[in-house]
Amino acid sequence: MIDHDSVFMARALQLARQGLYTTAPNPRVGCVLVKDGDTIAEGWHRWAGQAHAEIDALSRLDRIEDARGATVYVTLEPCSHQGRTAPCCDALIAAGVTRVVVAMQDPNPLVVGKGLKRLQAAGIEVVCGVLEAESRRLNRGFISRMVRHKPFVCSKLAMSLDGRTALASGESRWITSPQARTDVQQGRAESDAILTGIDTVLADDPSLNVRIESEVKQPVRIVLDSNLRMPPQARMLTLPGETWVVTACYDKTQWQPLLDAGCHIEYIEPHQGRVDLAKVMRLLADRQINNVWVEAGARLNGALLAADQVDEWRIYLAPCVLGDQALGAFALPALQSMAQCKRLRFTDVRHLGPDLRLTLTMAESGSDASG
Repeated sequence: MIDHDSVFMARALQLARQGLYTTAPNPRVGCVLVKDGDTIAEGWHRWAGQAHAEIDALSRLDRIEDARGATVYVTLEPCSHQGRTAPCCDALIAAGVTRVVVAMQDPNPLVVGKGLKRLQAAGIEVVCGVLEAESRRLNRGFISRMVRHKPFVCSKLAMSLDGRTALASGESRWITSPQARTDVQQGRAESDAILTGIDTVLADDPSLNVRIESEVKQPVRIVLDSNLRMPPQARMLTLPGETWVVTACYDKTQWQPLLDAGCHIEYIEPHQGRVDLAKVMRLLADRQINNVWVEAGARLNGALLAADQVDEWRIYLAPCVLGDQALGAFALPALQSMAQCKRLRFTDVRHLGPDLRLTLTMAESGSDASG
């Protein structure tokens, strides 16, 4: 027997993914209107401040009266509050729909469940939880920011079979294949911010931008730079998009050259002489950053691992060996026993050309934002 609710919700999720690169800080949401078993309109949320998915779908009807008696499939609970746009619940009630099927409730603790209750109070049948896991996965960054007050953090590493990320000279172009590098561009594009450390900036002068042929909002480039060594002539400061430097240096005379170069500076009180990583993540959540993509060197990756600030590790493993003089992936203190090692678990393994892409989370993690 066909599960029609799942079929139409799968289509709504497909629509939601069309906003993959553009909706932040809002969630990615899709909507399908169905009447007498047929789809009569579809919509999705494109940009923050523009129409929500439900309103977009209703606007595509020839006549709003056509929605009367329809079933609405939407990947996130319809909003019930006035924000930058009018409440979607009011529009659905006014349109005369009789059934609303929702993938998941709004994770915002201030509004969770209120939209569903409002629809039910208007006599509309409500079903919640259809393809919920898929919807949570699509919006794991938004959920993390709402529930944990931190972004979802994914750290990318490209390494050889012997766990090396660059030659002793610093040369790393290219360890991995074009297919792997294309996948990295996808990961960047799906993120609101790309985070790195000052060591990487000084060594590589990276661009840290998105270079794909799609409509995309350039992620904010964020450099962790405790002592403010960021060069005002850094390449990233000449590119479209924002660059932020997060520093523990409060000498504003040192800030001025960077401010003049168009850089935004955030100050965080130092912890043991460096920016506190947990405070950095809370700051980014305050700035409405949902998803952070990390491309950093051994020192910052080691610090993030030790501080349990990474939700997912994306490792691109190339079939080559660089030797014991090459640079490693994590700078960590020497362990005294195996009991001290950080253990991870594989959640996905796939081929990308000649390389492997390994996706891992912390083995002991109990805070999976994707549910």
